[in-house]
Amino acid sequence: GVLHLDILTRSWTGEDFLRYVDLLLDRMNPFPQKNSVLVMDNGSSHHVEGLRELVEAR
Repeated sequence: GVLHLDILTRSWTGEDFLRYVDLLLDRMNPFPQKNSVLVMDNGSSHHVEGLRELVEAR
């Protein structure tokens, strides 16, 4: 299901996505529990510096 939703009236930036993921991770569980998998495509905002470290720290 949907754990977090954010709508912008402009294009997403890497910083927007980083903030979104930070809020989303508060609602996620450690693997392999339910709601523990984050799926992303190859969008440019998904390559922001610090994203991998943010996710792995949780």
